[in-house]
Amino acid sequence: MTVIGWIQILLYCAIVVALVKPLGWYMTRVFNGERTFLSPILRPVEASLYWIGGVDEKREQHWLTYTVAMLLFHVGGFLIIYGLMRLQALLPFNPAEQSAVAQDLSFNTAISFITNTNWQNYGGESTLSYLVQMLGLTHQNFLSAATGIALAVALIRGFSRSSMRTIGNFWVDVTRCTLYVLLPICIVYTLFLVSQGMPQTLGAYVDATTLEGAKQTIAVGPVASQVAIKMLGTNGGGFFNANAAHPFENPTALSNFVQMISIFALGAAMTNVFGRMVGNQRQGWAILAVMGVLFLSGVAVTYWAEANGTSALSALGLTGGNMEGKEVRFGIVASSLFAVITTAASCGAVNAMHDSFTALGGMIPLINMQLGEIIVGGVGAGLYGMLLFVVLAIFVAGLMVGRTPEYVGKKIEAREVKMAMLAILVLPLMYLGWTSVAVVLPSAVASMANSGPHGFTEVLYAYTSATGNNGSAFAGLTGNTFFYNLTLACSMFVGRFFMIVPAMALAGSLANKKSIPPSAGTLPTTGSLFVGLVVGVILIIGGLTFFPALALGPIVEHLAGNANTLF
Repeated sequence: MTVIGWIQILLYCAIVVALVKPLGWYMTRVFNGERTFLSPILRPVEASLYWIGGVDEKREQHWLTYTVAMLLFHVGGFLIIYGLMRLQALLPFNPAEQSAVAQDLSFNTAISFITNTNWQNYGGESTLSYLVQMLGLTHQNFLSAATGIALAVALIRGFSRSSMRTIGNFWVDVTRCTLYVLLPICIVYTLFLVSQGMPQTLGAYVDATTLEGAKQTIAVGPVASQVAIKMLGTNGGGFFNANAAHPFENPTALSNFVQMISIFALGAAMTNVFGRMVGNQRQGWAILAVMGVLFLSGVAVTYWAEANGTSALSALGLTGGNMEGKEVRFGIVASSLFAVITTAASCGAVNAMHDSFTALGGMIPLINMQLGEIIVGGVGAGLYGMLLFVVLAIFVAGLMVGRTPEYVGKKIEAREVKMAMLAILVLPLMYLGWTSVAVVLPSAVASMANSGPHGFTEVLYAYTSATGNNGSAFAGLTGNTFFYNLTLACSMFVGRFFMIVPAMALAGSLANKKSIPPSAGTLPTTGSLFVGLVVGVILIIGGLTFFPALALGPIVEHLAGNANTLF
């Protein structure tokens, strides 16, 4: 580890924190329906969309109606992506003449993109046409990100409202998020990426002649527009198979740094939206502090492990840390930081191969995902996931003092705790359950590139990534098989929607409660004691449900000192 490396990490954190308040202020105005500087331009467009869709923007929805609208919306998204992939060979904007995508792979990909996971069992440049990349994947990147933010805002309304049966209007929230937040930022962001050398073209792939006189086909396409929303919306799906390690998806050190900032920007700002909407910004800063403690702890371990390398590398005379699987132009610190960011934020984009990390360095991305993608998390999803843990922490505090717990003026009772636990426990059920099946089924074991604890971790990582709607992969597992396409799709679907439904039920229950003023016995929820309590509850729940399985892979491998496998 170096001083310069830590300066990069601290500079990154400082910029993200500096963006929290202005973005939080702007997003709060958007979701409260207040005027913004973009209103003169976008308000007529917004009103037109409501007219076309038959939406009454002043009519709010019960939590159940809100949730059903969200689910139906995703059924439409699934059908669009699946249809485009199956009919790809017949559709325009296909200069490489890509054929139709297989049924099981189309099914997996459609589920992947509507759930904001963007798990990819294919190479983008060798499988998909420009039309499918744009109309199918990029389009859904916007809508799945907007859905996550809308759901988080709905849960915030549950905390901020008193004696109400409604939590907003799903169609209005998604429209405003897309129009006023995601699209404007992505337009500017795309132009920046193009200035860095990222392609944005509908022209055909380029043929080049190598120094040896051989022919090489260089894939190009509308890359910048997809990369902008894949990072800002914490989607992660790459235009190219190598994702953010590809020079056309991540051309320069500056583009790499900006991409890392964009992954955290909106998710971190959502904590400020929460504080503003409940009437106390310190509540938002406390939640961000919890995220920050977990994030910096993960960065420190990963950076230390990768900077120190392994005894196997040292025996080969390779000092200076573990550079296997990393881009030389980014180095250890930017690769380690990117890996922790992308798995903390449910993004899944990668600029290095996590399969080549050291055992302990690769363990942190796995932990980040198994905690439920709450360390900033996916846009919106990270906040409502963290609020579920906050509810549990408040409940634990109430048990210790023997009184009904309260949070931001709402009593946390049995119904709220049950909904929070139901949402959290569904995650280990998926990735531990499917992992146990995959490691004993011969056809699934055949897809593992490695044996022993490392091979086990490849499978566990895949199901953890899918269930956590992250999408990053160890890259040592052949996932494009019938078994993995279906079971990973199941994990993605359950991990997204079986967590959302209880969270929305929680929102409806809270909105219907009366707000009560704090009393002498109310636990302060804006100080270091509360931050420590929430961190402790997260780690305890993680220790009871996630880490026993986790220890079977990377920790065993680390202790064994495997000289042939890094991680």
